[in-house]
Amino acid sequence: MCLIKLPEIRADIQLGDIQFDMRPDALERWDPGVVAADSSDKSISIYGRIGKTDDGTGITANRIGAALRAIGKQDIVVNVNSPGGDFFEGVAIYNLLREHQAKVTMRVLGVAASAASVIAMAGDEILMGDSSHIMIHNAWAVAVGNRHDFTEAADRLAVFDAAMAKVYAERSGANAEEVAAMMDKETWITAEAAVASGFATGLLSSSSLSHTEASCGQQKAMAIVEAAMAKAGHSRASRREVFKTLFSGKPSAAEAAMPRAGEEVALLQSLTNSLRV
Repeated sequence: MCLIKLPEIRADIQLGDIQFDMRPDALERWDPGVVAADSSDKSISIYGRIGKTDDGTGITANRIGAALRAIGKQDIVVNVNSPGGDFFEGVAIYNLLREHQAKVTMRVLGVAASAASVIAMAGDEILMGDSSHIMIHNAWAVAVGNRHDFTEAADRLAVFDAAMAKVYAERSGANAEEVAAMMDKETWITAEAAVASGFATGLLSSSSLSHTEASCGQQKAMAIVEAAMAKAGHSRASRREVFKTLFSGKPSAAEAAMPRAGEEVALLQSLTNSLRV
C-alpha cells in the first residue's frame, strides 16, 4: 500500500443508461500544453482526458496499471494536467495508485478537475504548480430515459457523491458536510488555497513546469467537441462515428475537400459552436 491509508471508492453499481463525461467548463480552463519540465522512468504522466477517447489520447486504468507494473515497488511521481472525464476510469486509477506499495508523489501541473481531482487525492504528497487548480463537484453524467430513469439515476449518483466527499474530507481534514457543500458549488481551488485547506501538501517551483504547443489546440478542440456532443445527448457510439467520418476513412474523391491539419482546429471549433445547447 502507499504510505498513508486512503479510503477505497467502490464503483460497481450498474448505472444503466448513464454515461460519465467531461464538464465543458473544465475543458475551457484546461491548457493541454502544461507538462512537467522533467521526467524519469519512475514517473507517470496523466496529461489529457480520463477514459477512452476517440482520438486515442485518453488515460485509462489499463495504461496506468501497465506503467505501475513496469515501475514495480518503487517510489513514483505522477504528473497531472487533466480536465477529468470518465468517473469509473478515474476511480479505478485512484484505487490502483492508493494500492501502490511505495510512496506516491502527485504533482498537479495545470488542472486536476472532476475525475482527475479524485486521482490526485491518491498521493502521499500532493504538490501543486503555479496557477494550478483542483476542481471538485458532484458526479456529472449524461442520462437517457423517462422521469423514473432520471430519479433512479440521481439516487445512484448520490452514492458516488458521498464516496468522493469521504475521500476529499479525509485528505483535507474537513468534515463531509463541508466538502459536500463545496461539491454542490463546483469549487475551483487554487494551489495556495489547496495547501491552506489540506487538499494539497505543498507547492511546486515554476522550474518544475514546462509548456509545449505541439497539437495542443487540436487536442483541446476535439475534447470540447466531444463534450458538447455529450451535453447535447449524443451517445459515445454516435460521437465516435462523427469523428470517424470527419478524420478517417474518407473516399479518395473527397480528399481534396478535406481540411489540412492546420485547419482542423477551426473546423472543430465551428462544430462545437453548432452543438452548444
